[in-house]
Amino acid sequence: MFFNTMYNVVDTFYAGLISTQAVAALSLSFMLFFMIVALGYGFSSAITALIGNALGKNKHLLASIYAHKGILFIPLIGLLLMLVGFLTSKEVFLLLGAKQNYLQICLDYMYVLLAGIPFFMANFSLNAILVAKGDTKTYRNTLIFGFFANLVLNPLFIYGFLFIPSMGISGIAFATVLIQIINMLYIFKKVLNTKIVHFEKPYYFLPQKKIYKDFLIQGFPSSLNMLTMGIGSLILTYFVATYGYKAVAGYGIGFRVEQIMLLPALGLSTAVLTLVSNNYGAKKYDRVIETIYTALKYGFFLCSFGIVFLYTFGKLIVSQFDKDTEVIAYATGYLAIEVWIFFAFLTLFVCVSTLQGIKKPKMIFYIGLYRQIVAKYLVGFIIVIYLNLEIQYLWIGILIMIYSAAIFAFFYTRKVLKQLHIKVV
Repeated sequence: MFFNTMYNVVDTFYAGLISTQAVAALSLSFMLFFMIVALGYGFSSAITALIGNALGKNKHLLASIYAHKGILFIPLIGLLLMLVGFLTSKEVFLLLGAKQNYLQICLDYMYVLLAGIPFFMANFSLNAILVAKGDTKTYRNTLIFGFFANLVLNPLFIYGFLFIPSMGISGIAFATVLIQIINMLYIFKKVLNTKIVHFEKPYYFLPQKKIYKDFLIQGFPSSLNMLTMGIGSLILTYFVATYGYKAVAGYGIGFRVEQIMLLPALGLSTAVLTLVSNNYGAKKYDRVIETIYTALKYGFFLCSFGIVFLYTFGKLIVSQFDKDTEVIAYATGYLAIEVWIFFAFLTLFVCVSTLQGIKKPKMIFYIGLYRQIVAKYLVGFIIVIYLNLEIQYLWIGILIMIYSAAIFAFFYTRKVLKQLHIKVV
């Protein structure tokens, strides 16, 4: 997760060397691109679950068929989404306030990324097979490689070298696509080593209605949840764009820095999911409660450190991405308010992991729908459109909205635990 986040930080840094508009274009494109690849994330988990379930039942032939079909399933969806992206990107960017040269920069970056969607999706498919077989290290290795390769390839393609032409903002996207292709070849080799995929019966790869139906049924809910995150990001970017492209650039930088500081909380949520699910299954309910409160306690200290760190070094950090004083002001203004959301995010992460661990995930989608789409749109509309307030009031509105979701999640989780006769302190 660290290297995945830092990959995006590297892109933002190099975009800042090109121009402020390039940083803004990166932010707009990321939100739109995330909506597209969100479906890949969801269906990847579906393929993992189906293969894992078949292997658990010793149905190795069925697992192999799922693996073969899955390799093509997500890339086929990717091809469809790529076409939709090419047809709609310009209109979406116009809706988000991109015009003239700013619009062209957005399109130059986005069109290259869209051309690489099949490779992104192929990596989702291939990694799903490895995860089902218990291999999570291969994908980790590709993220580490991608980070360091990105450091080298970005300047190479932005400015050109020898026979490589200068590509500007397109070079950042081209580096990303090239890294995805290299990673795809590496992951495919690892998949072949598992022997679950082979070329002895090539017709195994061909689409099959029943298998594809299984993928859709299993993967759609997870994809929908990821999609709400993408839509939520796009909604917020739409309202930020009304303040101009420098506001978008500042928000994009602040968001990247914020994500780095949230990584420990995300790591805690993974630990909570593992510990809660194991102890709940073993009926060690006291350890379930101990896990939750221990995570919240240590998370509180981590969040406090993040707040102090960003208040101390926030301006210095964001100024490394863009020297424009207005952009720096937007970024630091965002961080000054949004760092206080760390406690709310921590609570949300822990509660969501707990609900998953005790097999009561139904409310998670509705909480996500509220905070990602419904409340976010209402907050943005009232503050930006109806009241026409300064951008800092938008961040305050988002803060209140996230805390309302966190408070509800906390008390809802306590209620569910009590219904399961688990003694809550």
